Amino acid sequence: MTVGTWIFLAIASGFAGFVDAMAGGGGLVQLPALLIGISSKPLPMILGTNKIPSVFGTTSATYNYFKKVKPDLNIALYMAIPAFLGSMSGARLAAEVPKDFFRPFILFLLVVVAVYTWFKPELGMEENLRFTKNARNWIVGFFGLLIGFYDGIFGPGTGTFLLFILVGVVGYAFLKASATAKLVNWSTNVAAIISFQLTGHIWWHVGLILAFANVSGALLGTRMAIKGGSPLVRKVFLAVTFLLISKVGYDWIVLVANN
Repeated sequence: MTVGTWIFLAIASGFAGFVDAMAGGGGLVQLPALLIGISSKPLPMILGTNKIPSVFGTTSATYNYFKKVKPDLNIALYMAIPAFLGSMSGARLAAEVPKDFFRPFILFLLVVVAVYTWFKPELGMEENLRFTKNARNWIVGFFGLLIGFYDGIFGPGTGTFLLFILVGVVGYAFLKASATAKLVNWSTNVAAIISFQLTGHIWWHVGLILAFANVSGALLGTRMAIKGGSPLVRKVFLAVTFLLISKVGYDWIVLVANN
């Protein structure tokens, strides 16, 4: 790769880590950058390589959150285990399922998330847990499995969906939900890496170099999230969601037009 390509990928990875640490959605930046920067590689290898900086960035963000914000470890565990299994399954099918298959469904879900969050400004400002403890465990386990599968097979928006389930469905405040979602997202990244590595679809030296940039961005994003609290995380969450809608919508329109 040229020096210009390295610089482009490093900047994209750093910004992806910054955004992802605050509200999820780092894949919105990092995966398209890799699709451009290493377009000569097979799609499964691009998807696998994308997980390396992601897991390092998520690890650093999780560590930083642990120092200042206490995530709900019980909920994280009940959500992370099914998410791990779902992600491994999704990654194994990444080469078989056309990515365009997901676009209309993901676009619809993102619009629902954005509209619901926009018209409920009080959402996620304070913790207001719903359901019984046992019901919450089943709910997060179910959604963890679905979102984990999506993360393994494609990925962009995973952190955003995890955060919305914890805030919009379960009732956590944005900041605590973001800290908890990082643990779950870490498990989906690890699972996908294991699965992609078993099939030889990871370009390790690219992934590890970009990991440094992603970690730098994640550390900055975590500090800003902790300082700004739930109000700031909510604003970033909405911004990321609208950007995801724009990106997925544009790709779908281009696809329909070309067909």
